[in-house]
Amino acid sequence: MPGPVQSIERAAAMLRLLAHSHGRLGIVEIARSLDLAKSTTHGIIRTLQRVGFVEQDETGKYRLGAALLHLGTSYLDVNELRSRSINWADPLAARSGEAVRIGTVLEGQVLVVHHVFRPDDSLQTLDVGSLLPLHATALGKVLLAYDSTAFASLRTLEAFTRRTLTDRRDLARELVTVRDSGFAAETGELTPGEASLAAPIRGYGGLVVGAIGISGAIDRLCSASLRPDPRLVGYVRDAARAVSRDLGSRGG
Repeated sequence: MPGPVQSIERAAAMLRLLAHSHGRLGIVEIARSLDLAKSTTHGIIRTLQRVGFVEQDETGKYRLGAALLHLGTSYLDVNELRSRSINWADPLAARSGEAVRIGTVLEGQVLVVHHVFRPDDSLQTLDVGSLLPLHATALGKVLLAYDSTAFASLRTLEAFTRRTLTDRRDLARELVTVRDSGFAAETGELTPGEASLAAPIRGYGGLVVGAIGISGAIDRLCSASLRPDPRLVGYVRDAARAVSRDLGSRGG
């Protein structure tokens, strides 16, 4: 049997080093830590940078790149999604006047990885770390629309209110609409009187790795006929595109 490929072993060691570093590392630091020549280190790092596994910041130092999101959901991916989304979540809350949540799929539910309170003086509870149902939230519908495995894994669709979609065929039809329109809406399906809007966050290669959305009273997010406010939909989609660009997506 052929032996191990040394360059791949070294590349893996660099990724592990960057993953365990609390900050960004320069070529000299990486080379010293792994006992490699600077030229060898530079060549491997540049290759990892070209495929998106490593990124270089304005100081010339390196960190793990957004393309690692393409490898699947992990603790590292959740942290990456959260850190890249923070800069866009606060402005979305300010523009919309509503609470903002960012989520990803975890074991058949939506894991809230970041939450910005509605910018008013009302009493609110931090939702970071909360798990929400995929089928009864706008965040979840976005994630289901682009993840056939997550949809296939759904067993029973629990009814939280009389408006919750509990028929898989009805949900499947709505997910087609989500893909066609580029956003999802939920009106009173999880909590009576509450609504939410969300749009997909894409990573390297266009893979949907999360969703960002707003939530609030139905009469603030929707018209009397329960149609989502186009202005708010635009704000959410703009924020999703901005986060996606930060994660390496080239799509619109």
